[in-house]
Amino acid sequence: MEYPLTKELLMKIAIGSDHAGFKYKQAIVFFLQKLGHVVKDFGTNSEDPVDYPDYIRPVAEAVARGEFEHGIVLGKSGNGEAMVANHVPKNPVMVRCALCWNEESARLSRQHNDANMISLGQGMMSLEEAFKILDVWLNTPFEGGRHIARIAKIEP
Repeated sequence: MEYPLTKELLMKIAIGSDHAGFKYKQAIVFFLQKLGHVVKDFGTNSEDPVDYPDYIRPVAEAVARGEFEHGIVLGKSGNGEAMVANHVPKNPVMVRCALCWNEESARLSRQHNDANMISLGQGMMSLEEAFKILDVWLNTPFEGGRHIARIAKIEP
């Protein structure tokens, strides 16, 4: 199966998952690298049970340090992964991780919230749906304008 992920500009992307997101993570890494993106996989490296914060926090910290433009995290639902990412302090970049469950939620997270991380739930969608969501997320620009002031209010 071929997936779009047609982002024309090559990006540096950090990715991580727990055991429940491992299969999708592997597929996503493969296709992003095939497109020429620089991808760093922060693990996990199997379906053996692990604690998701151990793999998600390093992804979010790397995005917060500005080492990667985007971060992708995966788990069974994606909820815990988004929570961990959004608790990483600004350093100097503020992490804005969006839990996305369909293409519209992905589009809005980029257009209105300038999300620099996405969280996906392997147990909540098919791999094909995950790729469609990721494609929309990677290819949707931030609108700016009235949303800039709103995003500034997110910071503590």
